Amino acid sequence: MTIRNNRSVGTKHEDLAADYLTREGVRILARNFHYHRCAEVDIIGMDGPYLVFFEVKYRSSGFSGTASEAVGLKKQYSISRTADFYLARYGLSPDTPVRFDVIAMDSFSLKWIKNAFDYIPH
Repeated sequence: MTIRNNRSVGTKHEDLAADYLTREGVRILARNFHYHRCAEVDIIGMDGPYLVFFEVKYRSSGFSGTASEAVGLKKQYSISRTADFYLARYGLSPDTPVRFDVIAMDSFSLKWIKNAFDYIPH
């Protein structure tokens, strides 16, 4: 029996997503950007004028829902706080155009969901 290492599986799919986004013209600025110990954004990049915070979700089967359904309110809130921290850390204006996207992957496809969710204020 093979035990699957979730972190290595996640890293593999984040690498695939970053490669895809680069081919699509996104300039990758950061990967696995942390705010506090449990808040993280998988990929941060520039897509035209937008600073985009990407969440990469992979599902090997549909048993626990689809990848695109896997970014719940708690995760959206966490990503929003990390976006606040990123803007402040790099001295970016609160008026910077920001977008929250999801890269949803399963065994057969990759789907880029732009504007997957709205910023959640604190």
